[in-house]
Amino acid sequence: MLGNPARNLTMSEIDDIIRLAGINEFKGFQPYNTENISITGTEKRKIEKEKNIKPGDKEWFKLWFSLPGMTGANFRGRKK
Repeated sequence: MLGNPARNLTMSEIDDIIRLAGINEFKGFQPYNTENISITGTEKRKIEKEKNIKPGDKEWFKLWFSLPGMTGANFRGRKK
């Protein structure tokens, strides 16, 4: 099957490819994040001001791009 891409595939081979690719398979409703991004942004901006973090700093990237819901990473702020 991999040697000649121009050859005709049988229906069972096409069905296998579709199944393995996960196309047209209903996997149930997927949970989604209902977090209000405007509230989250306001909270992060508040932390930014409290800790005197400037955009582009290493701490700024950690604050804005850490994904606590996905990775469990939390921003702790600057160490003085």
